[in-house]
Parts: sequence; structure tokens; C-alpha cells
Amino acid sequence: MKLRSMIFAAGLAGLPIVAVAPIAHAEPPIYTGVFSDTALQGYDPVAYFTSGAPVKGDDAFTADYMGAKFKFASAVNRDAFIEAPEKYAPQYGGYCAWAMADGKHAKGDARYWKIVDGKLYLNYNKSIQKKWDSDVPAFIDRADTAWSSIND
Repeated sequence: MKLRSMIFAAGLAGLPIVAVAPIAHAEPPIYTGVFSDTALQGYDPVAYFTSGAPVKGDDAFTADYMGAKFKFASAVNRDAFIEAPEKYAPQYGGYCAWAMADGKHAKGDARYWKIVDGKLYLNYNKSIQKKWDSDVPAFIDRADTAWSSIND
């Protein structure tokens, strides 16, 4: 049935005609995936800085930050994060740094990461990380601009 016919039929039936606007969907500030509230796929954000590698966190050591649950390998790492979350949390909320350079939200994968100037960046996969590595400073500049405009 065409829209015009449906509106006419609703009017004849005495039903109210309701216009429905699409609901704007904003991405959460921290990427957690669709069916989870856990950031970094459960990896410890502090471990990237202290161990130089992704280390799975433990359910015994968690902290909430910006609506997401972060897991840690130890109480020491959890406490360091609580003290300075902006130092350890991934840039762009854990979304892919390469995609963010184009103003797009794409999942960041905790296994594809890099620390640049003391900040943790994630990428979507190995192939995207390789593209991002081709000009990290330019991608960071563009992503910083996009992220600030998205979050204004």
C-alpha cells in the first residue's frame, strides 16, 4: 500500500496520523562492542605501557570509566588507571584510529595497537594498522580533529 493510501485509510478510520522521525544514534564514548560493556575486549590498558604487549585483564580487577568496564591484570594496574585514566585509556575511545581520521567510528581491535607520544591507539585489523603506520602523524592529526568535532 502506498503511503498516500495509508494516510487516507487512517484518516477514514479516525486514527491519528503520527509522523515518526528517525532517531539519531550516537556512538558511545568508549567502544565496547555490541553486546558488551567491556572496553578493549577485556585487555588491560595499563599493560600496553608496562609490559609492551596486550595482556588480558581479570574479572577480579575492574574499573568503570565513561560508561565502560575496563579489566586489569592486577590491582596495581587497576589503581594506576583509576589514578589517571586519560593516560591509559585508548585514544578515540578505543575506536579505530585510521577510521577516525576519516571521521568514522569503526571498532578498534586491542591486538592491533601502537603507543605514540605516550598515547595508546588501536586499529581495526592488521591490514588497516599497516595503512595507518604509513603516516601515523598525519592520521593522528586528522583523527584528533574528527574526534573533537564528533564529541563537541
